[in-house]
Amino acid sequence: MEHEENRSWSVGSLDAVQPAQSRMAAWLTPRRVRQWREYLTGYLMVAPAVLLIFVFGIFPVGFALFVSLHKWRLKRGDIIGLTNYTNAIGPLTYLLVFGLGVGLLVFAFVRTRHAVKENKEGGLRFLVLNVPGILLAGVALTFIRWTVLLLPNVLDIADKIRGVEKTRDLFMQLLQEAFTTETVLAARTTMFWFILAAFLAIAVTLYFWRTPKTLQLEFEFAVNWFLIGVGVILLVYVYGEMMTAYNTAVQTGEDPGFLPQLISIASGLILLFIGWKLWHRAEDQPSNLMFLLRLGAAMVFVVGGWIMIGELPVIVAAGDPDLWVGLRATLFYALGTIPFQLGISIFLAVLLFQNLRGSQMFRVMYFMPYVTPVVASAAVFRQLFSNRLQAPVNAGMRLLGLDPLQWLWEPKGIFQLAALKLGVTNFPEWAAGPSLALVVIMTFSIWVFVGYDTVIYMAGLGNIPRELGEAAEVDGASRWQVFRHITFPLLSPTTYFLTLISVIGTFKAFNHIWVMRLDAALGTTDTFSVVIFTEFFEKLRYGYASAMAFILFAIILALTFVNNKVQGSRVFYG
Repeated sequence: MEHEENRSWSVGSLDAVQPAQSRMAAWLTPRRVRQWREYLTGYLMVAPAVLLIFVFGIFPVGFALFVSLHKWRLKRGDIIGLTNYTNAIGPLTYLLVFGLGVGLLVFAFVRTRHAVKENKEGGLRFLVLNVPGILLAGVALTFIRWTVLLLPNVLDIADKIRGVEKTRDLFMQLLQEAFTTETVLAARTTMFWFILAAFLAIAVTLYFWRTPKTLQLEFEFAVNWFLIGVGVILLVYVYGEMMTAYNTAVQTGEDPGFLPQLISIASGLILLFIGWKLWHRAEDQPSNLMFLLRLGAAMVFVVGGWIMIGELPVIVAAGDPDLWVGLRATLFYALGTIPFQLGISIFLAVLLFQNLRGSQMFRVMYFMPYVTPVVASAAVFRQLFSNRLQAPVNAGMRLLGLDPLQWLWEPKGIFQLAALKLGVTNFPEWAAGPSLALVVIMTFSIWVFVGYDTVIYMAGLGNIPRELGEAAEVDGASRWQVFRHITFPLLSPTTYFLTLISVIGTFKAFNHIWVMRLDAALGTTDTFSVVIFTEFFEKLRYGYASAMAFILFAIILALTFVNNKVQGSRVFYG
């Protein structure tokens, strides 16, 4: 009897297990197992690269942002929020951070709408897949929160071991205490629950929708929700900071007028955007009346926008004068190098691309300045353009009957010097232009990078089929017409690339400027990067220098975006 009961129990157990095994076998087909093995192999292959990018790319940027929010001189001070940024560019900080938050929300909305358009069969599946996306975004946000809470405890270890015997056991004990403080443990627990919930949600969705698109959509939704979370946090934070600054100004009796000024500037920017949109779409109107109405409305919005942006100089004046002087010098440096650099380069590239005797030697000669150590060549230029009468450049000018100049020692602008030469003494300062010292540095930059740009242009010329030019010449086109209507348009991808890297390079330029700058130039050669270096290494204001570095980063991103919009649409790829 007992044997029969055991047998019946065994049969029942097998009957219960077999359907589960059959479902598992139906799900783990050889094809699906092979796909998952390939996915796992691919992720394991890119994991080291992702780790390196995080350790040496993402984390340093995040740590610099962490430093910029503190009062940091050699050692970490108190958290001061956006104070370093407001000290640099004034109340304009609030407007820019607010715009960044709104931009992130708009970008997330555009991404979500694009995903919905591409997957019209979504329905309930879209709503369900948002759950893992929200949880994954929560994982990222809680990880950032845990890191921000952990960093001060780890950084304070240096203060705790000061004056005591430094041993490995003591360091490990303090490090363990840093990881096990109450706030850090609470943040880690929250992060763990988000990770567990996200893992379970992904597993459930993959069980019901076993398609490669499922994981892709979940991570897209995760990015969208992360952008939404960061955008909301920025908006709430900047509103609190702005109200705190406003109330503090009211209590101390200072002028709290920056709030209406910011509203005026923001409204002006919105009007400019509307005017640009109306102007851009005016040509698509079917009738002349609608075209003129659109054009008139665009002009009204643009004029109104410019009037409201008139408050910008008042806001800018509240920032750091050294920063704005450095930014002005950087703009002069970029405008004075990029056009000449590219113009000379394309001329030399077309010339050297011809079958001329000795062209190979000239290619090497023009490329030599680029491969020469920049510090050595900058030191040579500094001697060439010395203010001594016996300096090579001044000696050459004296031979030609010209007066010697101060060159790198001259803080006056080139237009101001020209006006003084003509006898004009009351020349306005705003029209002085770049200092003569900065012009010498521009000349050095052009001399160095012309060879590199020439080589890149020659590579672009090599990709243009010769048959196009030959056919145009057969039809009677001159060499200038061939260049104007065939060669130059087909070189637009190369020009776009060189313009992009030149803009980024000029705003980041430092080495040769630091070697050639002199105190006698009164800071007229100090570009943005030099100002940041001075704040960090000479004044030891680590937090303020980090904030300035992020401002420079934002400027470079904005210029890159404008360059892509203006020039990217005109690139002709053949």
